[in-house]
Amino acid sequence: FTSLVLALSSSVTRLYGKTLNKFKVLAILLVFISFDLPVQKERFTLTVKAEQLRNSKGVVQFTLYNREGSIPDEEFKAFYKKQNTEVSNGRSSTTFKDLPKGRYAINILHDENKNGKIDKKFILPVEGIGFSNFTNIGLTNRPNFSKASIELNSDTTVVVKVIYK
Repeated sequence: FTSLVLALSSSVTRLYGKTLNKFKVLAILLVFISFDLPVQKERFTLTVKAEQLRNSKGVVQFTLYNREGSIPDEEFKAFYKKQNTEVSNGRSSTTFKDLPKGRYAINILHDENKNGKIDKKFILPVEGIGFSNFTNIGLTNRPNFSKASIELNSDTTVVVKVIYK
C-alpha cells in the first residue's frame, strides 16, 4: 500500500510539478477507490436444525423456498436451495450461506430410505416432515409460503419440528 501511495505521489509530481504530502495522496486515492467499489448487498446465513428425529437412519433434506406459491411442493421442484445432511443421535442441521435479505420458508424431510421423495401410505407421509412455523400439520392446517415463511435480515438459526404420523 505504501508503494502505491509513493507511486501516485510521484505521478502527480511529474504531471503537475507539485509535490503532495502523503496524506493528500492518500485522500485522493481513497476517493478514487470509493468510486470503484461495488455496492455490497446484505448477505446472511440461515442455520436450520432438526431435532428429536425418531431414528438416525437416512438423511435429512432441508429445502428452502423464497417465493409465494412455492409450497406445498411434494415433488421438490419449486425450491430455491436444497441440501441433504446426515443424521447423528437423532439430530441434523445445515447452514445456507450467502442468502440475500428476504422471506424464506423451510421444508424438512427425514428421508429415512434416501430416495429423495415423501413416501406415503394412503395419503399420509410415512417419513417425518416439517415446515418453519409449524408444530403440527393437518387437513385444516396445511402449510403455505405465507404461513411458513420467516424474515431473514440477520444471521439466523431456526429449529423446525419434524412431524411423524
